Amino acid sequence: MKRFMQIWKPAVVGFLLLTLVCGVVYPGIVTIIAGAAFQDKANGSIIERKLANGETGKYGSNEIGQTFTKPEYLIGRAASDGAATNLNPTSEEQKQLVEKRIAWWHKLDPTNNRVIPMDLVTASASGVDPDISEAAAAYQVDRISRERGISTKTVKEIIAEHTSNRLLGFWGEPTVNVLQVNLALDSLKM
Repeated sequence: MKRFMQIWKPAVVGFLLLTLVCGVVYPGIVTIIAGAAFQDKANGSIIERKLANGETGKYGSNEIGQTFTKPEYLIGRAASDGAATNLNPTSEEQKQLVEKRIAWWHKLDPTNNRVIPMDLVTASASGVDPDISEAAAAYQVDRISRERGISTKTVKEIIAEHTSNRLLGFWGEPTVNVLQVNLALDSLKM
């Protein structure tokens, strides 16, 4: 029994000590530092706007896509009900989903004969992307302009204001934040 305790006591103490350090102390320190250094992101990047009554309203997050389906709005990536989608790009199920989404876009804007950008008919891996490509935003400009009774120039300017550049100037593609564009469109005086 003494030999057993000599072997297991350091193992149990080491386990408990490492659990405390790696499972409580370190995550706590990182959380505190992240909360102080990146307060907006650590708190969910919530978008707040002043309401007509002077109060502040919360409209969503810059980091999580919102579902817009009305024709007067910029519409984001295809929703995947918040679940990750790992469909094989060549699978029959993926093909059917894309065809269904293409039909939806044609029904939403039958006058638009341009090729629908891929990100409008495919869901992202996370299913909650807040951004779309510049091409996907440009595809929707005429419809938004027509539905809201504003110029295409105004819609393009709003989209440009809410377009982020490539990371470090060369990595990735510029993206458009759908929620920010729609909030800006809603704030226009008609």
